[in-house]
Amino acid sequence: MSQQAGEHTQETTPGRTGAVAITISDRSSDGRREDESGRLLVAALRDLGYAVPPSIVVPDGVESVADALRAAVADGARLVVTTGGTGMGPRDLTPEGTRQVITRENPGMAELMRREGSRQTPYAAVSRGVVGVVDWPAERGVGGTLVINLPGRPAAVTEGMDIIGSLLRHVLSQVSGGDHTW
Repeated sequence: MSQQAGEHTQETTPGRTGAVAITISDRSSDGRREDESGRLLVAALRDLGYAVPPSIVVPDGVESVADALRAAVADGARLVVTTGGTGMGPRDLTPEGTRQVITRENPGMAELMRREGSRQTPYAAVSRGVVGVVDWPAERGVGGTLVINLPGRPAAVTEGMDIIGSLLRHVLSQVSGGDHTW
């Protein structure tokens, strides 16, 4: 069963980065649809070696997205991946909520996902998902939280994680002040 925003505690395992999966969907948050995308996202993150609790489900909307992201960052997540709300529908406001929270945007990763995703379906170009970092305050130490928006379609979650999975370790190292070698 999925959790609601603010109800999770960050799982930590030595040697593994804590990650959070957030599903943004009116239908999943009110129980009209199973959260298949969140389940696939959690499985993909775990397959990559990240410690991740069950997905959090929130309704579409700027504030619900921003609040869920802020809660995940406050709980210590180093990586937050969202699914849903990146399209052109009137309630698809995940990018707007994400931009309220991130400090720095990484358009290259978002462009990579759209470009490579379009090899599977032309609809990948419709995704407005963003990627960025929430820099931590100085008293928390060097580092930040990487935030990635994926589309809500289950196949897009699997494809998106396949596209960016190999980059995550390097990007998280850089966010934490690591060297620029790979």
